[in-house]
Amino acid sequence: MDQPVNPSVRAQALRVIRGGRAVLDGLDFRVVSGRITGLLGPSGCGKSTLMRAIVGTQARVSGELEVLGLPAGHRALRSRIGYAAQVPAIYIDLTVRQNLDYFASILGYRSRTARRGLVDRAVEDVGLIDCMSALAGRLSGGQLSRVSLAAALLGEPELLVLDEPTVGLDPVLRRELWSLFQRLAANRGTTVLVSSHVMDEAERCESLLLMRAGRIIADGAPLALLESTGTHTIEDAFLHLVGEAVESREVVR
Repeated sequence: MDQPVNPSVRAQALRVIRGGRAVLDGLDFRVVSGRITGLLGPSGCGKSTLMRAIVGTQARVSGELEVLGLPAGHRALRSRIGYAAQVPAIYIDLTVRQNLDYFASILGYRSRTARRGLVDRAVEDVGLIDCMSALAGRLSGGQLSRVSLAAALLGEPELLVLDEPTVGLDPVLRRELWSLFQRLAANRGTTVLVSSHVMDEAERCESLLLMRAGRIIADGAPLALLESTGTHTIEDAFLHLVGEAVESREVVR
């Protein structure tokens, strides 16, 4: 498939070594700008490590990794990337509004009025208007995840990096969040990179990166992957590609 001249993320020979083991093993890929790209694979395959590398918080990264035209971790990217990790980085002794106001101030918004507008919009996006005055420590796990997502949305980032944001959520809320991701890409031109180990979420993405054991075993549009593997579901396509990868290694050996 055709790739844009300036993708939001470009990686070449990307590696992360931890404890003598390659957690990311020579990755080459691009993330298309203004689309939803799904990063799919089983738990422990390296998805979170890759996302941390992209947002610039991962140590011992080698190879090339360019994000929005700059080296990953560059200071100028701080306000251009929104990141929601698996474990919400929320202060439980503050209210939802106080948390988000604090994160907006970190982004450099000094005007209280400007911060209030950003916070109101982010909270509306994630459907937490009724919880604005609630202490974060009294929220459910799903609500905390949405606060974390709201924090990532502050400042209208060009690139939104979401590490398994729908894990543990009920089907209705999952559907609402995916609708939000689609609106962000379609209406605001936001590049959304979202990870999941739930294969049925793949059909909601415009492009996919399939990972296994620290490697990307396939990338492309969901329909193209189904056609190339002769399968009917992304899970079957993934299993087919895993089988091919295993056979390939056996032949090399």
